[in-house]
Amino acid sequence: MMTQLSIVACLLLLIPLLLLSGSCDAESQVHIVYFGEHSGGKTWKEIEDGHHSYLLSVKKSEEEARSSLVYSYKKIINGFSAWLTPHEAAKLSAEINGVISVFKSQPGRYHLQTTRSWDFVSLLEGQELKHPTDEEELSRKANYGKDVIVGVFDSGIWPESESFSDQGMEPIPKRWKGICQSGAAFDTSHCNRKLIGARYYLNGYEAYHGPLNNIDDYRSPRDKNGHGTHAASIVGGRRVANISALGGLANGTASGGAPLVRLAIYKVCWPIPGLSRAEDNICFDEDMLAAFDDAIADGVDVLSISVGANNLDPYKIEVISIGSFYAMKRNIVVACSAGNEGPFPSTVKNVAPWIITVGASSIDRVFSSPAVLGNNMKIEGQTVTPYALKTMYPLVYAGDVEIPGTTTEDFSGQCLPGTLSPESVKGKIVLCQGGYSYDVQTALEVKRAGGAGFILQNPLDGIGISVVAHVLPGTTVFSNEPATILDYLRNTSNPMATIIPPTTVMNSKPSPFMAGFSSRGPNGLEPNILKPDITAPGLNILAAWSEGSSPTRLEEDKRVVKYNIFSGTSMSCPHVAAAAALIKAIHPNWSSAAIRSALMTTATTDDNRGMPMSDASGKPATPFHFGAGHFQPAKAAQPGLIYDANYHDYLLSLCGNGANNSLDPTFNCPENFPSASNLNYPSLSISSLIGTITVKRTVTNVGSSNPTTYNSTIQSPKGYIVEISPTTLSFSHLNEKNNFTITIKANDSVIQSGVYSFGWYIWSDGIHTVRSPIAVSSSLGHPPRQSRSSSMKRSKGKPLLILLGIIIFQIFIIFFT
Repeated sequence: MMTQLSIVACLLLLIPLLLLSGSCDAESQVHIVYFGEHSGGKTWKEIEDGHHSYLLSVKKSEEEARSSLVYSYKKIINGFSAWLTPHEAAKLSAEINGVISVFKSQPGRYHLQTTRSWDFVSLLEGQELKHPTDEEELSRKANYGKDVIVGVFDSGIWPESESFSDQGMEPIPKRWKGICQSGAAFDTSHCNRKLIGARYYLNGYEAYHGPLNNIDDYRSPRDKNGHGTHAASIVGGRRVANISALGGLANGTASGGAPLVRLAIYKVCWPIPGLSRAEDNICFDEDMLAAFDDAIADGVDVLSISVGANNLDPYKIEVISIGSFYAMKRNIVVACSAGNEGPFPSTVKNVAPWIITVGASSIDRVFSSPAVLGNNMKIEGQTVTPYALKTMYPLVYAGDVEIPGTTTEDFSGQCLPGTLSPESVKGKIVLCQGGYSYDVQTALEVKRAGGAGFILQNPLDGIGISVVAHVLPGTTVFSNEPATILDYLRNTSNPMATIIPPTTVMNSKPSPFMAGFSSRGPNGLEPNILKPDITAPGLNILAAWSEGSSPTRLEEDKRVVKYNIFSGTSMSCPHVAAAAALIKAIHPNWSSAAIRSALMTTATTDDNRGMPMSDASGKPATPFHFGAGHFQPAKAAQPGLIYDANYHDYLLSLCGNGANNSLDPTFNCPENFPSASNLNYPSLSISSLIGTITVKRTVTNVGSSNPTTYNSTIQSPKGYIVEISPTTLSFSHLNEKNNFTITIKANDSVIQSGVYSFGWYIWSDGIHTVRSPIAVSSSLGHPPRQSRSSSMKRSKGKPLLILLGIIIFQIFIIFFT
């Protein structure tokens, strides 16, 4: 009985400990302690000493406090990151005045998400390439962005690329305060008048993974992965003639959108130990927050961040939201990728309203590489694999030539690593089903088994194919074609096939269409803010590449290329960052909100056929795919009207999400605060509407110094009545503001609860067209759905309740057995 009572006593003692810590695991992890913004008046040493004193209040000694510190954020963002137990983190949060949030770093949370793309943008704006284009005129007016500084958060830079030459460039702007940080295979000589700054951030990565393996990456700003070099050259690569990729494909002049901008590189992403470099790098919270702190203080004008999280978290514990918030306060434009988790709904990331969130769409260039069957049937496919098959080869289906026991029914036929039988595959073309395997690894598996080539099913339905420079002859066919090939294979005694080498095909239609991988709305954190904001080219983009990595980034691939073709919202984001840089060069006093407004309200929703844009399946796309539409930078330079917003406006918009004091401890939400739908945003989203709602907008005249009048046009979402008051706006001078209201009423007999409808409204003076998308859903009298952030807060207690339930159950067992 004494033994039973002792056990019961121990179990009961666990209950308050669990309530205190929220976890049985007291192991130290890196946490970020966030205070907001520095108020000034202290030296960096005083700030760091203060952070140490906070740590000393929960650590046993001065030595332990100092050794636990990972970063002290001393410039703009006030806070630090350190090794803390859950108990220590909870104590800091509860006992130190001014703490906004204390949150764990989440390893693996963040990851990395052109000869034709800029020409295609010009074509969309109605220009012929043989004549001077509006795009070229925009670049000239902006002096090609020569005094604008763009910071790039990514995997680093390959400085020797011709795209980063500083030939003929003027001296670095005197306002620049950054550095060129030396390291492995990189020193100050690698910076120049184009590449004016470079830093790298490893403390968080190494706190979790241990010392960087110098074979996997460079301990410096140098890029081994290729992703960062690619993104930076899309933003601001110099014009380089006669560039092609992989055996002459996509030949032309490579250029970034703003070829004379100054680039500042912040290397925040690193390889996962033990995984192929073909996998995306990971980026740690504490490293990225340190990069934000530096970049804002260094003097960047625009930030291009092709990094996304695996999940949505409230703004006060999400470092891209935090860092970009303080960038916005200083009118730094922040463009972020929307994510590559399409076609699933509500997958869009980087949704803070002060960020420009960018989806990915196609350009009008494809790389045609048909598969030809033994019966002369031609199956359209696409690839940039530079290898050719000169004859027909036997054709087999992967599911028929697998090593027994290496796959299950769900994964059969996908050419997964280690599954194909060399005896059955050698010298043959293998038909592989699309699935979970990264496609370059599919090719590698066929090559390992001795195959002559492969035909791969596009993993996503629809018309968009992300091409890759495979390690052996291969092409990717549309998702419905493998059934045709398999039918031929099953009904032919000696099935044969070959693959025609790729050719570059221009002016393909339709384009743009939304890439199947591009993440979609609605906004899972605040559905009353429409995300993504805009779309830009992100499918099969040619840009500079790291010579420290092969085009596939596979260890087994020994090829070296200077330019490579790659896809993702990581590629569309720097397109928009470049456009923002050009607009900022022309309008240096515009706020980041004004620049976003100009880009959004001048975007197009039509493709090169003059038809509404489609998604990758050919169905009509919606604002949840493309936001306001496909960007048109030349038109954005003269938008007519802008929707501006300031620091206070953004804070006020957070009140309805339970985020009072979430980013600025000096701000208190008023007792009666407006819905986030009232933020002066260039788009309008209403979630779970009951009855009627009226929201306010304010526009500023930036189009004409002469008296002018704008008239409104409305396309109401199906099932709703939309009214604007007043219906006309008159302006007598530049920078004059006018207010109007938008009233939306639901027709309960027509709409379906929870299903979104889409429309738009336009202001036009006959010269400028200022277009805003509308997205509305109704609850039909039911309470509005809870925001994701609120539901997440509730769910955090569930593991604790389960543990308490287990303890109580154990007590019950002990007493009654």
